[in-house]
Amino acid sequence: MTAGKVERMEKVNIAIVGVTGAVGQEMLRILKERKFPVAELRPLASERSQGRSVRFNGKEILVTILNKDSFRGIQIALFSAGAVVSKEYAPIAVKSGAVVVDNTSHFRMDPDVPLVVPEVNSHKIKEHKGIIANPNCSTIQMVVALKPLHDAARIKRIIVSTYQSVSGAGAQKIQKLVDQSKEALRDFSVLAQSWKRYRSKEASHFAFNLIPQIDVFVEGGYTKEEIKMIKETQKIMGDDAIKVTATCVRVPVFCAHSESVNIETEKKLTANEARRLLSQAPGVKIIDDPTRLLYPMPINAAGEDAVFIGRIREDHTIPNGLNFWIVSDNLRKGAALNAVQIAEILIKQ
Repeated sequence: MTAGKVERMEKVNIAIVGVTGAVGQEMLRILKERKFPVAELRPLASERSQGRSVRFNGKEILVTILNKDSFRGIQIALFSAGAVVSKEYAPIAVKSGAVVVDNTSHFRMDPDVPLVVPEVNSHKIKEHKGIIANPNCSTIQMVVALKPLHDAARIKRIIVSTYQSVSGAGAQKIQKLVDQSKEALRDFSVLAQSWKRYRSKEASHFAFNLIPQIDVFVEGGYTKEEIKMIKETQKIMGDDAIKVTATCVRVPVFCAHSESVNIETEKKLTANEARRLLSQAPGVKIIDDPTRLLYPMPINAAGEDAVFIGRIREDHTIPNGLNFWIVSDNLRKGAALNAVQIAEILIKQ
């Protein structure tokens, strides 16, 4: 096995870095569900997970503490333990002979690292030099919807507002929403108290609240999350001329991100034409019947692999505009599933 290359084989040795986290756990489930050809599974995590084990294919496997020798004999390493960890250990994994599929932000804008959504630009996988980057969860579901429309009519401009679930902030934040909701429902006066705490301490209060900040603010008043959506979309679509602006909001939903998207195209696309193109696109499921009040919702998308699209309609304020609504499970297609799909293509290639 040469470094940075997966050879054709029946089964592969695969490592999951950050296996005890929300995305790592989802990776385990998806590997099992899709019958990924695993010869050896090597679950890796930090010292905080010392003594823990994971269950895979009927076996309990002890979690190994991540170190520089963790990748010996590994062909594919799935990383989801934070950008700092990926920065240090992804090059070590590649040097050990593995191909890294990294779910963190660290390598995404590196010009030498492919940023891949299989339904959009799977051809980029073969250009890897040992590391392939998984895009941001919000970007993934959006570009799956944009790809067929861009191919047909070329998108000039995108305006996106996201409604992102707390699972995108990690398992601890999910529990925080549970606890805050229980507290507020026991005593509605707590809500007012919580608002006072929020104003005075700028704490994250998820329950019954919307927070128009995901990640830190940068120059110009945007957040890093919004800048990710702008730059990653251009890189994945292979078109820096596409103008993108984003507003990203955390909402009190446990799982699945929603997005309101407005696009302007060079060529006119009617709502029916867009609906037809999207219905034929890989990874997409259309739910769009206003007469029956059918449209995508996060409560229905959680646990599903598809990118759900609805509320497709023309924007009559411009000649070539479309509005639509996108919902997808951010832990699955927005993270774990996308990484596993990349790994599946690697072993086929």
